[in-house]
Amino acid sequence: MKNILKKIREEEKMTQEELAKKSGVSRTTISELETQKTERITNITLENLAKALNRKVAEIFFVE
Repeated sequence: MKNILKKIREEEKMTQEELAKKSGVSRTTISELETQKTERITNITLENLAKALNRKVAEIFFVE
C-alpha cells in the first residue's frame, strides 16, 4: 500500500517512537509502512495512525 506516512510524520515533527506512543501502533509497524515492506494492515491501525496525525486515512494511505 502506497503512503506518505513518513512525509506527514516529519511535517508534524514526530519521531517514529513518538507516533507509536500517540497512536498505539508499534514502531516496527510504522517503519515497515514507511518503507513499504508490509502490505497487511488493519483498518484500525490505519485509523489510529491517521487520528494521531490529525489527518484522514485517505490523506496518508492510497492504492495505486
